[in-house]
Amino acid sequence: MDIKFEMLNLAFQNECENMRKRQSEGIASAKARGVQFGRPTKKPPENFDQLAKEWECGKLRTKDFMVQTGLTESTLYRRLRERKFRKKK
Repeated sequence: MDIKFEMLNLAFQNECENMRKRQSEGIASAKARGVQFGRPTKKPPENFDQLAKEWECGKLRTKDFMVQTGLTESTLYRRLRERKFRKKK
């Protein structure tokens, strides 16, 4: 009975290695074709800097800022950090 389990285990390990190899080949092929992985990035609108200045001065609430830009809260704060980083350069 033990030899059957060892043979099944060997076959399973072999198949797992083959799946990983096929997966990495598929990923490499997709990258070569220019396929982008992950969530698409959402860019802020053209008037983002003006809205950010109004928000920083307290003239614009965060919720209104989110509605006008169409960004979620986490994306909004990420874009504000990026903006702040660009200004420091």
